[in-house]
Amino acid sequence: MLFNSLNFALFIPVVFLLYWFVTNRNLTFQNILLLVASYFFYACWDYRFLFLLIFSIFLDFYTGHKIHSAKRQAGKKFWLWLSVGVNLGFLGVFKYYNFFAGSFTDLLSHFGFRASFTTLNIVLPVGISFYTFHGLSYVFDIYRKRITPCKSFVEYSVFVSFFPLLVAGPIERATHLLPQIQQKRIFDYDKAVDGLKQILWGLFKKIVIADNCAEFANMIFNNPAHYPGSTLVLGALFFTFQIYCDFSGYSDIALGVARLFGIELLRNFAYPYFSRDIAEFWRRWHISLSSWFKDYLYIPLGGSRGNTWSRIRNTFIIFLVSGLWHGANWTFLAWGALNAIYFIPLLLSKRNRTHIDVVAKDGRFISIKEFFQIIFTFGLTAFAWIFFRSESIGAALNYIRGIFSRSILTIPTGASLSGGSSNPVTIIALTVIFILMEWAGREQLFAIAKTGLKWPKPLRWTFYLTLVIAIFYFCGIQQQFVYFQF
Repeated sequence: MLFNSLNFALFIPVVFLLYWFVTNRNLTFQNILLLVASYFFYACWDYRFLFLLIFSIFLDFYTGHKIHSAKRQAGKKFWLWLSVGVNLGFLGVFKYYNFFAGSFTDLLSHFGFRASFTTLNIVLPVGISFYTFHGLSYVFDIYRKRITPCKSFVEYSVFVSFFPLLVAGPIERATHLLPQIQQKRIFDYDKAVDGLKQILWGLFKKIVIADNCAEFANMIFNNPAHYPGSTLVLGALFFTFQIYCDFSGYSDIALGVARLFGIELLRNFAYPYFSRDIAEFWRRWHISLSSWFKDYLYIPLGGSRGNTWSRIRNTFIIFLVSGLWHGANWTFLAWGALNAIYFIPLLLSKRNRTHIDVVAKDGRFISIKEFFQIIFTFGLTAFAWIFFRSESIGAALNYIRGIFSRSILTIPTGASLSGGSSNPVTIIALTVIFILMEWAGREQLFAIAKTGLKWPKPLRWTFYLTLVIAIFYFCGIQQQFVYFQF
């Protein structure tokens, strides 16, 4: 069930009405409703994997209690590593077995040995990387005595499987979400209206920008040899905006839907393409994952403490693991390594926390220096996305080789992108408008959070109606959310 589907548009009002008008007097009934709705939502993808989700929930709920009740440290470690081992074992089998088996076979053949490993013909359960990390953070926090185990299986189950965040995040923490599930929620009209606005903005980003950019990005990346270097640059830019608007659009919809039910989820994006260096970019891109790796991997490894070698090692580990989390392909590892290379000079020169506040804060004009810093950081990011999008390292290198050819000096034309249902010039114009709207709202939780609040009511509603019309007018081929594959 996609967020941008008719089924979801029917699903939400039904759950909303039952939640606020039928079960609103009893918190337990509300949570049971959310749990049933979440399981139904997940079962719509593939009901067989619902049992894997439920098993994962039960495992971490049970081991969390055993960690807490164990008298000796050895007992706590046993239950912790049982949870970690089983969770990562499932993730490894479903997501990484074929990749490692194939890579090991290739390595042996390189040295003249013949080996054959049986590959598994299995489907990757949607959202497995996200709900696995939900459960792991829970048991880690119990082990570190940051929280005590949740007494209610229903409440814990809602924490892991709450449908807005179940398949593509944000990756929540028990310290943030569980208290909201455990306390009575009261309908807040203003919060609900704000949620609807964020849903609208998320749909605009996904349908109008991401899906249309995807059409041309796919066309170019699937046949790079057919296009000049200038068009390949355009393809990289199309994908750069596709993946941002696709994933942040999903996050906006998730946060907005959760707000309809009186729940606040963690913010996942904070205008990353306005970053002035790569360190700022990673504080603003997929925030819940970056902070998860920081808290549960980077800091335990020693973080930025220790000697130069330790800091370089830890940085590479965190970015390589982040790349591998995204998918079982060498291209994701290359993408992670490239971002580590970008990041390390800032870390070693202690300039990785230079830019904390939003650029041009309080409405001041952006400086020339900041402008070129943003352009440079955006260029580095767009270049790295080429590896992320490509099917193989070889394909990525060929794509880059095609960019840095004489044909980069040519002007990309609409004729070279014929065959699509949309006009590339129109999509570029819409993307420029989108950038300007994001810039205008860069100090808000989402770009249109406060847009039009001081306008006359007819003008404000005209603005919202324009977004709705744009969504229906520019909707093309429905595209699955990119991060569903991770």
